[in-house]
Amino acid sequence: MLKKKYIKMIKKSKTRIFLEKTISPNLMVYIKKKQHHYLKNVLRIKINDQINVFDGISGEWESNVLSINRDNTVLQVKKKIKEIEKTEDIWLIFSPIKKHRMSLSIQKATELGVSKIIPCISEYTNLRNINIASLKENSVEAAEQSERLDIPTIEQAIDLKDLLSEWPNDRKLIFCDERKESSELMYKTLLPLKKNINKFAVFIGPEGGFSDTEHKLILNNSNVVAVSLGKRLLRSDTAITVSLFCIQELIS
Repeated sequence: MLKKKYIKMIKKSKTRIFLEKTISPNLMVYIKKKQHHYLKNVLRIKINDQINVFDGISGEWESNVLSINRDNTVLQVKKKIKEIEKTEDIWLIFSPIKKHRMSLSIQKATELGVSKIIPCISEYTNLRNINIASLKENSVEAAEQSERLDIPTIEQAIDLKDLLSEWPNDRKLIFCDERKESSELMYKTLLPLKKNINKFAVFIGPEGGFSDTEHKLILNNSNVVAVSLGKRLLRSDTAITVSLFCIQELIS
């Protein structure tokens, strides 16, 4: 009895699906693979159920279920219900961590509105083979659930030295430095930048920190601003969430 009630509650909630194609009125959409499985076997949708779809380009649209087949679900787009919104220009640079925690970090970064995510390989990075497709799936799922209208760009991993040498001059790189001894917290350190800077990136290092050479290289970059996240040593996924929230508060 409880299970049936739970399924009924799920079906009544708003369902959103990201499409990797530009949406237009009356478009016929064939949902396949994981999204099809989710609609058919998890939500147990029915013919004529409403599904909201978004493409990260035009906005969000209302669609109806036309058919539910073995290998796909067919939707027909009806009308636009939300215009696309401009995403805050915040990047996340992070050193890859264990799979579960990295998935969680991507989800939280997406929910908090980052526009670009860049994995960075340094001397003490433990995980070097990164499945970008898997990270994108995590990001898509987070956008679908959080009602975000677009998906952040997820770039291929880059070496730390290349990242710093190619860094754009108009964007501040906020380095969450676990060695920083100052008791001044991140938000207070960045507050003087609020009036003149509107492009930021948060930089979270590996679990083992940076080597002395790398640490010096980072601090010597003119675009880097080192900040403290407090006295406690935070895990990477926690540091990502805290620092991105601080940046959002700064630019809002």
